[in-house]
Amino acid sequence: MVSGSISLPSAEENTLDEPVSTTILRDLKLVGGKLRVVLMPSNTSEETLKALRDWDLWGPLLLCLTLSIMLSVTAPADQSAMVFTGVFVVIWVGAAVVTINAQLLGSAISFFQSVCVLGYCVFPLNIATLVCMVAKVVVSHILLRMVIVAVGFLWSTRGASRMACDLYLIL
Repeated sequence: MVSGSISLPSAEENTLDEPVSTTILRDLKLVGGKLRVVLMPSNTSEETLKALRDWDLWGPLLLCLTLSIMLSVTAPADQSAMVFTGVFVVIWVGAAVVTINAQLLGSAISFFQSVCVLGYCVFPLNIATLVCMVAKVVVSHILLRMVIVAVGFLWSTRGASRMACDLYLIL
Protein backbone atom coordinates (compact mmCIF):
# COMPACT_ATOMS: atom_id res chain seq x y z
CA MET A 1 0.00 0.00 0.00
CA VAL A 2 1.17 3.49 -0.80
CA SER A 3 0.49 6.13 1.78
CA GLY A 4 0.90 9.86 1.79
CA SER A 5 -0.43 13.07 3.18
CA ILE A 6 -2.15 15.98 1.56
CA SER A 7 -1.59 19.37 3.06
CA LEU A 8 -3.09 22.69 2.19
CA PRO A 9 -0.62 25.23 0.83
CA SER A 10 0.15 28.20 3.02
CA ALA A 11 -0.03 31.74 1.71
CA GLU A 12 3.66 31.57 0.76
CA GLU A 13 3.18 28.36 -1.25
CA ASN A 14 0.20 29.67 -3.25
CA THR A 15 1.61 29.92 -6.76
CA LEU A 16 -1.45 30.85 -8.80
CA ASP A 17 -0.66 34.57 -8.78
CA GLU A 18 3.11 34.43 -9.19
CA PRO A 19 4.80 35.36 -12.48
CA VAL A 20 5.70 32.54 -14.86
CA SER A 21 9.39 33.45 -14.60
CA THR A 22 9.27 32.89 -10.84
CA THR A 23 7.64 29.49 -11.33
CA ILE A 24 10.23 28.45 -13.93
CA LEU A 25 13.11 29.65 -11.74
CA ARG A 26 11.74 27.75 -8.72
CA ASP A 27 11.34 24.57 -10.78
CA LEU A 28 14.86 24.92 -12.23
CA LYS A 29 16.25 25.24 -8.70
CA LEU A 30 14.44 22.04 -7.70
CA VAL A 31 15.79 20.25 -10.78
CA GLY A 32 19.29 21.52 -9.94
CA GLY A 33 19.01 20.17 -6.41
CA LYS A 34 18.05 16.74 -7.71
CA LEU A 35 20.90 16.82 -10.22
CA ARG A 36 23.34 17.50 -7.37
CA VAL A 37 22.07 14.35 -5.64
CA VAL A 38 22.76 12.35 -8.81
CA LEU A 39 26.19 13.93 -9.30
CA MET A 40 27.23 13.11 -5.74
CA PRO A 41 25.74 9.67 -5.06
CA SER A 42 27.67 9.34 -1.81
CA ASN A 43 25.24 11.69 -0.05
CA THR A 44 23.49 10.40 3.03
CA SER A 45 20.27 8.51 2.59
CA GLU A 46 18.29 11.29 4.27
CA GLU A 47 19.50 13.87 1.74
CA THR A 48 18.69 11.54 -1.14
CA LEU A 49 15.24 10.71 0.16
CA LYS A 50 14.44 14.34 0.90
CA ALA A 51 15.46 15.48 -2.59
CA LEU A 52 13.69 12.69 -4.45
CA ARG A 53 10.48 12.20 -2.48
CA ASP A 54 9.01 15.23 -4.26
CA TRP A 55 8.98 13.84 -7.79
CA ASP A 56 8.70 15.79 -11.00
CA LEU A 57 8.95 14.82 -14.64
CA TRP A 58 10.35 18.11 -16.01
CA GLY A 59 13.93 17.29 -15.15
CA PRO A 60 13.87 13.76 -16.60
CA LEU A 61 12.10 15.04 -19.71
CA LEU A 62 14.72 17.75 -20.26
CA LEU A 63 17.56 15.31 -19.65
CA CYS A 64 16.07 12.74 -22.01
CA LEU A 65 15.45 15.35 -24.72
CA THR A 66 18.97 16.72 -24.32
CA LEU A 67 20.56 13.29 -24.59
CA SER A 68 18.38 12.36 -27.56
CA ILE A 69 19.21 15.60 -29.37
CA MET A 70 22.95 15.35 -28.72
CA LEU A 71 23.10 11.76 -29.91
CA SER A 72 20.96 12.46 -32.98
CA VAL A 73 23.18 15.41 -33.94
CA THR A 74 26.25 13.19 -33.88
CA ALA A 75 24.55 10.40 -35.86
CA PRO A 76 24.70 10.18 -39.66
CA ALA A 77 22.10 12.40 -41.33
CA ASP A 78 19.97 9.51 -42.56
CA GLN A 79 19.83 7.97 -39.05
CA SER A 80 19.36 11.04 -36.85
CA ALA A 81 15.57 10.71 -36.52
CA MET A 82 15.87 7.02 -35.72
CA VAL A 83 18.57 7.69 -33.09
CA PHE A 84 16.49 10.43 -31.47
CA THR A 85 13.38 8.26 -31.34
CA GLY A 86 15.27 5.19 -30.19
CA VAL A 87 17.03 6.93 -27.31
CA PHE A 88 13.87 8.71 -26.20
CA VAL A 89 11.73 5.57 -26.27
CA VAL A 90 14.35 3.31 -24.66
CA ILE A 91 14.82 5.68 -21.72
CA TRP A 92 11.11 6.15 -20.99
CA VAL A 93 9.98 2.59 -21.70
CA GLY A 94 12.97 1.25 -19.77
CA ALA A 95 12.10 3.41 -16.77
CA ALA A 96 8.49 2.23 -16.97
CA VAL A 97 9.51 -1.45 -17.14
CA VAL A 98 11.89 -1.12 -14.17
CA THR A 99 9.18 0.70 -12.22
CA ILE A 100 6.52 -1.89 -12.98
CA ASN A 101 8.96 -4.63 -11.97
CA ALA A 102 9.60 -2.87 -8.66
CA GLN A 103 5.84 -2.48 -8.14
CA LEU A 104 5.28 -6.19 -8.80
CA LEU A 105 8.01 -7.04 -6.30
CA GLY A 106 6.19 -5.05 -3.64
CA SER A 107 7.95 -1.70 -3.63
CA ALA A 108 6.15 1.12 -1.86
CA ILE A 109 7.48 3.78 -4.26
CA SER A 110 5.02 5.43 -6.62
CA PHE A 111 5.24 4.98 -10.38
CA PHE A 112 6.09 8.60 -11.15
CA GLN A 113 8.60 8.86 -8.31
CA SER A 114 10.47 5.87 -9.68
CA VAL A 115 10.43 7.22 -13.23
CA CYS A 116 11.70 10.53 -11.85
CA VAL A 117 14.61 8.88 -10.05
CA LEU A 118 15.59 6.84 -13.09
CA GLY A 119 15.24 9.86 -15.36
CA TYR A 120 17.59 11.97 -13.26
CA CYS A 121 20.17 9.19 -13.33
CA VAL A 122 20.59 9.83 -17.07
CA PHE A 123 22.42 13.09 -16.28
CA PRO A 124 25.95 11.60 -16.17
CA LEU A 125 25.31 10.16 -19.63
CA ASN A 126 24.43 13.68 -20.81
CA ILE A 127 27.73 14.95 -19.45
CA ALA A 128 29.62 12.08 -21.09
CA THR A 129 27.91 12.74 -24.43
CA LEU A 130 28.77 16.44 -24.26
CA VAL A 131 32.40 15.67 -23.39
CA CYS A 132 32.55 13.16 -26.26
CA MET A 133 31.17 15.76 -28.66
CA VAL A 134 33.89 18.21 -27.60
CA ALA A 135 36.57 15.50 -27.59
CA LYS A 136 35.58 14.46 -31.12
CA VAL A 137 36.25 18.00 -32.33
CA VAL A 138 39.61 18.18 -30.53
CA VAL A 139 40.82 14.57 -30.76
CA SER A 140 39.18 11.94 -32.91
CA HIS A 141 40.51 9.02 -30.86
CA ILE A 142 37.81 6.41 -30.27
CA LEU A 143 39.54 4.91 -27.21
CA LEU A 144 39.27 8.24 -25.40
CA ARG A 145 35.56 8.45 -26.16
CA MET A 146 35.06 4.85 -24.99
CA VAL A 147 36.68 5.70 -21.65
CA ILE A 148 34.48 8.80 -21.32
CA VAL A 149 31.33 6.78 -22.03
CA ALA A 150 32.40 4.06 -19.58
CA VAL A 151 32.93 6.64 -16.83
CA GLY A 152 29.53 8.20 -17.58
CA PHE A 153 27.87 4.79 -17.55
CA LEU A 154 29.46 3.80 -14.23
CA TRP A 155 28.61 7.18 -12.70
CA SER A 156 25.01 6.89 -13.86
CA THR A 157 24.74 3.30 -12.64
CA ARG A 158 26.24 4.22 -9.26
CA GLY A 159 23.74 7.04 -8.82
CA ALA A 160 20.82 4.85 -9.85
CA SER A 161 21.82 1.96 -7.62
CA ARG A 162 22.42 4.26 -4.65
CA MET A 163 19.02 5.87 -5.03
CA ALA A 164 17.34 2.56 -5.76
CA CYS A 165 18.64 1.13 -2.50
CA ASP A 166 17.24 4.14 -0.65
CA LEU A 167 13.88 4.29 -2.39
CA TYR A 168 12.92 0.79 -3.57
CA LEU A 169 12.30 -0.74 -0.18
CA ILE A 170 11.30 -4.11 -1.55
CA LEU A 171 12.49 -6.46 1.17
